[in-house]
Amino acid sequence: MGAVWVYAELGPDGPLPSALELLTKARALSDEVAAVALGPGAGAAAETLGEYGAGTVYAGEDPAFAEVVGQAAAHALAGLVVEHHPSLILFPSSQEGRDVAGRLQAALGSTLLSNATDVVALDRAVTQIFGDTQIVEVALEGPEPRLVLMRPKVVAAEPSGGRAAVRPVELALPADLPLARRVERHAEAASGPKLEEARVVVSGGRGMQDPSNLALLDRLAKAIGNAAVGATRAIVDAGWVPYHYQVGQTGKTVKPDVYLAFGISGATQHVVGMKGSKRIVAVNKDPDAPIFSLADLGVVGDALAILPKLIEEVERRKSAG
Repeated sequence: MGAVWVYAELGPDGPLPSALELLTKARALSDEVAAVALGPGAGAAAETLGEYGAGTVYAGEDPAFAEVVGQAAAHALAGLVVEHHPSLILFPSSQEGRDVAGRLQAALGSTLLSNATDVVALDRAVTQIFGDTQIVEVALEGPEPRLVLMRPKVVAAEPSGGRAAVRPVELALPADLPLARRVERHAEAASGPKLEEARVVVSGGRGMQDPSNLALLDRLAKAIGNAAVGATRAIVDAGWVPYHYQVGQTGKTVKPDVYLAFGISGATQHVVGMKGSKRIVAVNKDPDAPIFSLADLGVVGDALAILPKLIEEVERRKSAG
């Protein structure tokens, strides 16, 4: 059985949740699991990565991994592949994951599958097509390693209690390699739970009619507590809210206990990112809106008329209880 590697994306606090999910899946596919962590803090991340199944962590601490967009990580990863010959590499379906996987595929000529919802063997994966209405098993052919980009939250991260051996990764970029560098980072101030981790998500779409009305979603989320605000691609593209609010195929995947959809029609692009919610409540003026086919509770009505009353009722019950 060949080795399975995980491209472990790092954040300020260590490995991102996607890395732990992918390691959990990798353990089910092979007894030889490794993680590749590139960027400042990679060495410190090895303890957590080992706990979730990585027997080896290839750790690169060079600041260039954080400064150079995609090329540095792909170049280092290609060198590791030539040296160690893994059979399969799992990537998160994040912006960084897609960038690095695409560059690595171009360098190696390997098979690359995106949008996978499962990997059932070293040479077979599962994806969903036609707006997630059809499940397809895909044969991964061609030279190893096969590369697979997996959707977030399709695997529940579970620790295995292991430990990882750390192998340093040195970076030597060719002088003639064209490099795109990050020149500035901006972190937006945020309060409350992260959208992808919240137990309750309050989302709005075009039915909110005007950007100023989105304040109602914030008020409801605050009244509920431990809730986050999301949005459809339509209002993100319109500039009503920043991209990090977006739920959907090209945004974030959420699986809260309760998903509240106000003025959202239920376009396939959006549904892909929230259909795994345990309970879905939808409010829309159109009785034929596709979102109602998913909803556990559907209300035909004007979101702008219902939201203030709902906020008032939630606040009343919390103050009384």
